[in-house]
Amino acid sequence: MIKENEYVMSISDIFKSSIWLEREVWDLYGIFFLRNPDLRRILTDYGFEGYPLRKDFPLTGYLEIRYDDEKGSLVYEPVELAQEYRTFSFLSPWENIIF
Repeated sequence: MIKENEYVMSISDIFKSSIWLEREVWDLYGIFFLRNPDLRRILTDYGFEGYPLRKDFPLTGYLEIRYDDEKGSLVYEPVELAQEYRTFSFLSPWENIIF
């Protein structure tokens, strides 16, 4: 088990392909690999704070970016988490059927 401020030695000197895998682990879990030559974000944005698979980041309060065709530029908007209200029928469709 690795604690918050501990690190793991990189095996990129032995296996060159491990650089990519170590980047993924660092980006998603925040595990730092000492002597890895290229620890950059690979799956998340460069300005992303936190690590997605540790689930330690807030879900709201940030801006999202999209391209607006009418304005011809990028538009920053607050994140909107909307979900439609759904109603479920828990009655069985097979009850009260006469064969």
